[in-house]
Amino acid sequence: MNTFLRFANLSLLILFPIAWFAPLLRAGLLPLFGMSEVSVISGLQSLWEKDVFLALIVTIFALFAPYLKTIGLALVQFRLASPRLLPAIGVLGKLAMADVFLIALYIVVAKGIGVGKIETAWGLYLFTFCILASLAFSILSKRKSVG
Repeated sequence: MNTFLRFANLSLLILFPIAWFAPLLRAGLLPLFGMSEVSVISGLQSLWEKDVFLALIVTIFALFAPYLKTIGLALVQFRLASPRLLPAIGVLGKLAMADVFLIALYIVVAKGIGVGKIETAWGLYLFTFCILASLAFSILSKRKSVG
């Protein structure tokens, strides 16, 4: 199980970047116009043009927090870092989870306004899976280090 957990966590180093470029949702302003796909990266690019401070915060939550958490957990799992690092890794996981919540909130708000149309895409499920898998790997690693 320990070897599986290590390599499952390492797989997130590949899956996260795929999820960042994958379409999270398709959005259209009016039914007459086509739907445009929005990914984490395209959303961040648009945000950098409009509000640099907010873009920096979202970049930390969406990109750096989950990736650093995965790297930190791998270092602990391969005994290259102390298990005392696990509480800090847990904090990074909570920051990353906030991003999934924000995406869900945007979808609910946009659908409630009813001006345009929003459809979820496969990237949202992949991104959510990566965050939840990372959280599960962290919890399982804590149990292994305590037990």
